[in-house]
Amino acid sequence: MHRRMLALCLFGAVLAAAAAPARADEDAVQFFHNIEVSQDAPVQDAVCFFCNVHVNGKVNGDIVVFFGNVRLNGEAHQDVVSFFGGVTAADNSSIGGDLVSFFGNVRLGENVSVAQDLTCFFGDIRAANSATVHGDRVNIPAMVLYLPVLVIVFVIWLIVHELRTRRERMMMQYPYPPPPPAPR
Repeated sequence: MHRRMLALCLFGAVLAAAAAPARADEDAVQFFHNIEVSQDAPVQDAVCFFCNVHVNGKVNGDIVVFFGNVRLNGEAHQDVVSFFGGVTAADNSSIGGDLVSFFGNVRLGENVSVAQDLTCFFGDIRAANSATVHGDRVNIPAMVLYLPVLVIVFVIWLIVHELRTRRERMMMQYPYPPPPPAPR
């Protein structure tokens, strides 16, 4: 039993030693503080929570933003993903992977190139005629989400309205104020 545990621990140590080291010094990760990528200081990956990423140069890896916007005026060699924020690619920008936006709008300028798929869930895509998407272009508009919610809200409002109207009709059947109870 002890030999198995020792062998398992040694195997885990070998795996940990063989793992590729993280390049955290080349990544830009921020919380509540915008990331600015200039032409003379490229980064590997840019990850931002509750802030914006402004690229005026090159990002060699991915750009991921939660609750913020991406403004690309340069190159992103991998994927660009935005949750609850918009993506704007200026003229002559390029994205080497996928462009994905959840609950945000996508704006593509003149001669923008997206190497793979462009996906926009519950937002709007506005692209210049010269913008190219080499993969699939998928747009699920916000109305797909909002229409069922509006129907549910309307049904709830209708039920509450009818219950109140019924209660008012029932109250009108009795004299106001109600007569005192009969003595026994």
